Amino acid sequence: MKLVRFLLGLLVPPLGVFLTVGVGPTLLINVLLTLLGWLPGSIHAVWVIAKHEEQLGRQGSIY
Repeated sequence: MKLVRFLLGLLVPPLGVFLTVGVGPTLLINVLLTLLGWLPGSIHAVWVIAKHEEQLGRQGSIY
């Protein structure tokens, strides 16, 4: 599933962010960046997905 989210983050940035964090301010920021251009939206999407995976890794190692 992680690979699918990264690929969607590159191809359709808002969809990748939506599948990762759901509806919220992060999705709105990504939609606005994607409207400004595909590249800013994709960079933001990959960053959001990577940070989310990093946080999940930290929470899993605590328990």
